[in-house]
Amino acid sequence: MALDVTDATFQADVVERSLSTPVIVDFWAPWCGPCKTLTPILEQATDATDGQVVLAKVNVDENPGLSQAFGIQSIPTVVIFQGGQPVDGFAGGQPQHVIEQLVRALLPDPTQVRVNELLSQGTEDSLRDAVALAPGNEDAVCSLAEHLVRTGGAEEALTLLTRLPETDRVRHIAATARLSLNPVDNYDEELTALLERVKDDEQARQEFLDILETMGPLDPRTAKFRKLLTARLF
Repeated sequence: MALDVTDATFQADVVERSLSTPVIVDFWAPWCGPCKTLTPILEQATDATDGQVVLAKVNVDENPGLSQAFGIQSIPTVVIFQGGQPVDGFAGGQPQHVIEQLVRALLPDPTQVRVNELLSQGTEDSLRDAVALAPGNEDAVCSLAEHLVRTGGAEEALTLLTRLPETDRVRHIAATARLSLNPVDNYDEELTALLERVKDDEQARQEFLDILETMGPLDPRTAKFRKLLTARLF
C-alpha cells in the first residue's frame, strides 16, 4: 500500500526507510492526467512485492518544499531511493512492463536474503551453510572465519580468507588468526624485539604488522611502533 508523504514526513518515510527497503517516490497532482495512468501501475507493481519495495506518493501542490528540493519541472516524476540516497528516476509516463521490470530490479537477491538469515543465526553450522551458499560473499566468509578464530580453528580461518580480496576486515581477521597460532604475552616487548629483524626477516615483519593490526589505530602504541617500523625499513 502506498504511503502519502509530506514535507514533514519525507525524512522518516523515504530517506530513513530506504536504508533497509527501496522506496519509489511518485511526484503527482490530482489534476495531472498522465499521473492517473502511472500511479496505479506503480501501486500494482509495488504491492506485488509484499513490502520489499515501497511506493511513496508526494502531492506536489501540497508539498512545494519537496518539489523545489528535487527540482521537479513536470509530473509525473519518479525518484528511486536506496541506502538513504536518490539513485535513479524518470519523468513522464512509462508502460506497465517497464515499471514491472524496474521494480523487479529493486528486489533483494534471494540468495543474499538466505545468506543474511543464516548469518543472523550465528551458529557454526549456519555460518558454514552461508559460505556454501555464497562462497565469495565477504560477510559470510569473514563471519565464519571470525567464529573459527574464537573456537580454535585459526588455520582453517586463514585458508578461508584466501578466497577473498584483502579488505580492512579480512586483514584484521587474518592478523588475529596468525597471532592466535603464536600468542604474544607482551606486545611492547615483542615489538621491540621484532624491530631488530623486520628489515631482513619477512616472518618477523608480518608478525610485527599483525600485532599493530590487532592493537588497532586507537592504541597509542600503534602509531609509535609504526613510525619505528618505517624508520627501520627505509
